[in-house]
Amino acid sequence: MHKTISGFSKLSKSEKIDWIVETHFSNSTNAKSILMQYWNKNDKLQQLHDEFIENTITNYYLPFGVAPNFLINGKTYTIPMAIEESSVVAAASKAAKFWYDRGGFKARVISTTKIGQVHFTYNGSTNDLTLFFNGIKSKFFEDTETITKSMKKRGGGILDIELKNKTKDLKSYYQLHATFETVDAMGANFINSCLEQFASTLKRESEGSLEGDLNVVMSILSNYVPNCLVKAEVSCKVEELTENPNIAPEDFAEKFIQAVKIAEIEPYRAVTHNKGIMNGIDAVVLATGNDFRAVEAGIHAYASKNGKYTSLTHAEVTNGVFKFWMEIPLALGTVGGLTSLHPLVKLALEMLDKPSAKELMQIVAVAGLAQNFGALRSLTTTGIQEGHMKMHLMNILNQFEASSEEKEKLIAHFKTNTVTHSAVVEAIKALR
Repeated sequence: MHKTISGFSKLSKSEKIDWIVETHFSNSTNAKSILMQYWNKNDKLQQLHDEFIENTITNYYLPFGVAPNFLINGKTYTIPMAIEESSVVAAASKAAKFWYDRGGFKARVISTTKIGQVHFTYNGSTNDLTLFFNGIKSKFFEDTETITKSMKKRGGGILDIELKNKTKDLKSYYQLHATFETVDAMGANFINSCLEQFASTLKRESEGSLEGDLNVVMSILSNYVPNCLVKAEVSCKVEELTENPNIAPEDFAEKFIQAVKIAEIEPYRAVTHNKGIMNGIDAVVLATGNDFRAVEAGIHAYASKNGKYTSLTHAEVTNGVFKFWMEIPLALGTVGGLTSLHPLVKLALEMLDKPSAKELMQIVAVAGLAQNFGALRSLTTTGIQEGHMKMHLMNILNQFEASSEEKEKLIAHFKTNTVTHSAVVEAIKALR
C-alpha cells in the first residue's frame, strides 16, 4: 500500500510522472516512455491540452473518424465522430448511404429551453413565501443584468423564474425553477452564474422580510432538458426498402418495426437499443467538444419520463410508407468551452459548415437515428456479429502483433469464414 502525497497538484508535470512511476510502476521499465510517447511534439499544443484539466500527465487518444453522405434537410454533410468502438462509423456511413437515395434525413428543433434551479429550505408559511417571491421576482432579473447583458444581445437570457413548492416530497423543500435560452452556447457557466446570483438575492431579500429560516442548499443547472428537443426522421415507400436480396421489403419493414416495439416495452432490450443510438450521438458530441455525460444523463432520463425505461426511436408503416423517427432532448453548444480552444473541435465544426447550436442538435440526432437504423437492420437480417466481428478482426490481429503480410492473408481468409476470437487465434497459429 503506497503513501498518500500532499501538494501533488503543485508538482511539475515531470515530477508528477516520476512520482506515478516510482509509486505504481516500480517493476515496469516502460511506463514512463508509454506516457511520454503520447505527448504532442508541438509544445504549445501540448500545453493547451495540459491546461484543459488538472494533474495532466499525458494525452489519451481516441480515433477521430468521419461518416460521409449524410443528407439532412436537403444539405449533404460529412459527420465527424470520435469513438473507440469498431463498426460504429461503418454502420453510420452505411445508413447514411442507404437513406441518401431515399430522400435523406429530416430534422427539426422543437424547442431550446434549458433549466436551472436554486434549491432551498424554508420552515415558515408557504403563503408568506409565495407573496414574498412575487414581490421580489423583478429583483432576480435586475441583479443579473451584468451577467445576462451579452447573452441578451445574442437573443438569449432568462425566460422565467417560478417558485416551486416541493414540501410534499421533502420537508421544508422549495425551488426557484428558472428557464433559460442560451442560443449557440451550451450555457452551463452562464446558467450557474445566474443561479448563484438568484441565491444571493433570495438570501439578502429574505432577511428581515420573512418569519422563519430560509437556507439555500445549492444552485445548479439541470442536465435534464425535456424542453430542449429535436426530432429526426426518415421515411420511404415500403417497396423501396430493397437493399438485402434475401428479405422482401414488406418482411424487412415488419421485422424492423417488431424489433422497435420490443424495445418500447422491454427495458432489458431498450437499454441496449438506446446504447446503440448513443454510439452515434456520443461520437459526434465528443468530436464537437460538447459534454457527452450531460447528454447521456438527459437522454436516458427522457427515455424514462413516463415511469418506465423505453425505446427512444419509433417505427410504423402507414398507407404503404415506412417511417422511422426519434425525439430527444439535446443541450449543445457551438461557441464557448472547448469549441474555440481544441484545434480538432474547431476543425470538426468547420467540417460541418460552422453550424449553429440548433443545426448541431439536428446533426447529432440524425447520427443517433442512423446508428440505430444500422444496428436494427443488422439484427433483423444477418445478425449483429457478422459485421461487428469483421470490423473487430483488426483489433484481434493487432493484439497478436500480426505483420502486414499476415493481416492480408487473414483478412482474405475471414471474408468467407466466421470471425470469432478463437477462430482468429487458430488461423494465426496455423499461418505461423
